[in-house]
Amino acid sequence: MRQIVPKSLQILATACPKPLYVVGGSVRDFLAGLLAREHDWDICSPLSADEFVSCANACGFTVKAVYRNTGTVKLHDSDGVDYEYSCFRSDKYVRGTHVPVEIFFTEDIRLDARRRDFTVNAIYYDIAKGEYVDPLGGIAAVKEKRLTTVDSAKKVFGEDGLRLMRLARQAAQLGFSPDEECFLGAKENAALIVDISPERIFAEFTALLCADKKYGNTDGPYQGLKLLDETGVLDKILPELTLGRNMAQRADFHKYDVLEHSLRAVKYASENVRLAALLHDVGKPFCTIRDGHSHEHATEGARIAKDILARLKASKKQLERIPALIQWHMYDFDCQTGENKLRRFFISHYDILDELLAIKQADFSACTDDCSIAPTCKKWTALLDKMRAEKAPLTLKDLAISGADLQNASIQPCHISEILKRLLLQAACNPTENEKERLLRLALSIEKELSH
Repeated sequence: MRQIVPKSLQILATACPKPLYVVGGSVRDFLAGLLAREHDWDICSPLSADEFVSCANACGFTVKAVYRNTGTVKLHDSDGVDYEYSCFRSDKYVRGTHVPVEIFFTEDIRLDARRRDFTVNAIYYDIAKGEYVDPLGGIAAVKEKRLTTVDSAKKVFGEDGLRLMRLARQAAQLGFSPDEECFLGAKENAALIVDISPERIFAEFTALLCADKKYGNTDGPYQGLKLLDETGVLDKILPELTLGRNMAQRADFHKYDVLEHSLRAVKYASENVRLAALLHDVGKPFCTIRDGHSHEHATEGARIAKDILARLKASKKQLERIPALIQWHMYDFDCQTGENKLRRFFISHYDILDELLAIKQADFSACTDDCSIAPTCKKWTALLDKMRAEKAPLTLKDLAISGADLQNASIQPCHISEILKRLLLQAACNPTENEKERLLRLALSIEKELSH
């Protein structure tokens, strides 16, 4: 462990009059043999915030913020490495409030450990001595890849409902599993997630969906989602999705019910489309209940997804892009769309085309766990290759004529955007027409049409 602890932190530890510890993820990860891209350096000691700041300043650290009420200090060293310091404390909660109502500073490391979430995150490394302090048996839990709460699971999850999300996210990232008490405690307290702000829920959920990035646990996002489902938390944060639980689908296309299919779509999706993959069939339960079939599930799913994303305070880009992917994920599912119509579709949706192909592949693979290329993807990729070989324009920048050319031809500015769109569609279907003179003649013809 000493080999990975920054030298500046080792110097600081020797300057502190009381032991300085590294605690949390960096200690856990080292003991588990997990290599993170970046370390989160959480440090602690019995020193008060002011006492610690005095030592840090003397050792050349830059203090960025001091929060005396929680005993927390944010700082960085001369190399720009960030640290967060907390003095030993014990927190008192009122069930359901999710923030401490009282904070007690202490010199008892065991009390400090008890305020954390899981024992694997409550292992301390004494920097100066080079020794581990393990008040709650966290080292054994790391070896067994087990998530155990630092106190009774009912108490730990009852104090802060966000720990329900942290359980699933950490299980997904680490490849660890909750023990029985931890699992049952999460299940019993699942309803507390509704008291947590949407922003905090969505931040944890987003981290869960890319959990494989942290340590390479390939199946992590799916494992995390299954844990949210099994504890009942998913019912609280995405009730529209869990309506698909036990909702059967056509056996000739699907091995799984609607919910399990959606979770498995994430398993097969590339990172940039996992949220869209999770929600791609969110309209199916709604349509099946309303209509007795799911024919309009793509359209209704886009609407429902937009409501969900707004509720979770997703970004503006996600609010626009994900519903569009859901709206079109069934387009040409039977591979019966004609070539020219498909060319025009590619042009009109070129900005989401790569993501749409990724969604279609994930959807196909999740039906029967078939990792071969989806028929629609094979057809679309072949046509895209053909268009590129023909030098067919796919975007306006590929067009042999520009807005400036149209303006020089005395075409009204209010018509230029529409004319360029039409020219692009025309040239995409007829690549030989992507010549400036031909397009200019066609533009003038369209101009006459628009002017009448």
